[in-house]
Amino acid sequence: MKKRYSVRRYAAGAAVARTGDEMSGPALLLAGFAATGSASTASSLLAGLAVSAAVGGPVFGMLLDRTGQPGRLLAGALGVYAGALVVILLSLGRVPVAVTVLVAVGAGLLGPALSGGWTAQLPRAVPAGEFARANALDAMTFNVAALAGPAAAGVVAGLAGASAGVAVAAALICCALPAAWGLPRARTRTSESVSPVAGFRAVLRSRPLARATAVSVVSCVAEGMLVACCPLLGAEVLGGAGRGALLLAVVAGAALAANALLARSRGVAAAPEAVIRASAPVLAVALAVAATLQPVLLIAAMVVAGAAQGPQLTALFAVRHR
Repeated sequence: MKKRYSVRRYAAGAAVARTGDEMSGPALLLAGFAATGSASTASSLLAGLAVSAAVGGPVFGMLLDRTGQPGRLLAGALGVYAGALVVILLSLGRVPVAVTVLVAVGAGLLGPALSGGWTAQLPRAVPAGEFARANALDAMTFNVAALAGPAAAGVVAGLAGASAGVAVAAALICCALPAAWGLPRARTRTSESVSPVAGFRAVLRSRPLARATAVSVVSCVAEGMLVACCPLLGAEVLGGAGRGALLLAVVAGAALAANALLARSRGVAAAPEAVIRASAPVLAVALAVAATLQPVLLIAAMVVAGAAQGPQLTALFAVRHR
């Protein structure tokens, strides 16, 4: 008799893959800055990953819905993504920057496999009676990855050099391949008429979901700019670009703590739209404080940014599930 796919196996695979993903961005920033000495080049690598992910997400999601073996497609995407990180690392300083950025853009198309690609398989991976527990574990893997990934990038860069962080991130993603490959087969396939355009229309038809998505998109743009600035903030304010990556761990730690407090008070579950509306101005204040370039205020700003970022994501998921 075939052994049932376990919740622990799902959560472990998701956590490892997402940690590698969260580590790869700061690690690429540090490696690009170290190899070229250019902040714009380092930021362009991260931008290439992020911008193309916005295009790749809907398309990759459609492919996952249409295949009978989503686990194997997911595993293939993870393997190619990890390989692309290694190619980027080896090409830094050896080929024209434009070529390296193009590789980053190609890798970014598969980036959603490490986040939404996993979550989409959750209903197939666990029995209905275990879904609530599995959903909680899945959400926790995002928080743990966001906390551990940037911290690991900063620590590895400090101990073994900026390039080592990218290699470790790729290795972590590869460690998740067995868990992805073993995901259950799809019981049914989505109709061929379903497309990314239909998904966008579904979002627009629901005003609460459209509002929540719009606020989260704008906030994510700001958060992405903060990620790109962290190595420079670390170099200018904290005495080292590697320390800038640790600022992202502060953000993630604050996000995790804020989610824990709100979970106890059921604040997100009771009024997710209110949480989303309040989080955006709080994030804006945090970024303004960070711009003062004062060490104590910078760290305080990262705490405030996390306090806005974590609940906003949880509230967005709550609106989507509802």
